[in-house]
Amino acid sequence: MTSLTQELIDLLTLERLEDGLYRGQSRNLVGKRVFGGQVLGQALMAASYTVENRPAHSLHAYFLFGGDINAPIVYEVDKLRDGKSFSSRSVKAIQHGRVIFQAMVSFAEPEDGLEYQKDAPDYPAAKDIPNEEQLKGSLIKFVPENLRAAFQRRRHVEIAPINPSNPFDPQPEAPTQAHYMRTWDKIDVEHDTIALHQAITAFCSDFTLMTTALRPHGLSWISPSLQSASIDHAIYFHKPIRADEWLLHDMESTQSAGSRGLNFGRIWQDGQLVCSTVQEGLNRLRDIDVGRA
Repeated sequence: MTSLTQELIDLLTLERLEDGLYRGQSRNLVGKRVFGGQVLGQALMAASYTVENRPAHSLHAYFLFGGDINAPIVYEVDKLRDGKSFSSRSVKAIQHGRVIFQAMVSFAEPEDGLEYQKDAPDYPAAKDIPNEEQLKGSLIKFVPENLRAAFQRRRHVEIAPINPSNPFDPQPEAPTQAHYMRTWDKIDVEHDTIALHQAITAFCSDFTLMTTALRPHGLSWISPSLQSASIDHAIYFHKPIRADEWLLHDMESTQSAGSRGLNFGRIWQDGQLVCSTVQEGLNRLRDIDVGRA
């Protein structure tokens, strides 16, 4: 595997301190604060360590404080319930003595039952569109000098945007977006577990979902007048998933109000709806630009 895929696996693999207590490392992935996807993936892994033979089917989380990229995070897992079909866990992420994130995670025995799904969207295949790395060359002229090193840094997963926009020159658009995503390499046999694939998917689910609500306002995450942060995040796992094969995250926003934007996503693989996501984010204008409603 490439170093990026191995680094991601290492990031999501936690050190056991004692029963129900785990420690994860932090990395500078998006800037001065810990990337929300890192905490989502690590929290899901921490909860998974306490459950046997039951994959997660839902995670509901709140981001309480920004995380410090220079310090590890301790995850405290409480076993709330182990029933015949479901297991419930509460996870607290603790850094510098305070809770920065809290989640509820539910696990379920796989079982057969009623089957229905919405029709999959009709988009070009991932192999037929350029990935994010290939698109960066056309955008570099828009990037301020002080941001170029961070902009050119490769993500730990491969992303191929559908109908990409320029975050450095945003224009009002429909509140929808979509991209394909996967790890750069196949997960090796040693690490090939359901829990890891779910944790990587949770990690990836935080990329761009919150920014969907910015699109109709002609704003992006880089807009200088914008203060933005994740407030909460939910992910539902409907079917088995492989994070090392192309996943399509199709996103839409239904509302911006009260300096918050609400965003929904559906994650597809081989025509199957494998996950659903929901995220509310803070989108606060510090200095309103009259030219952008």
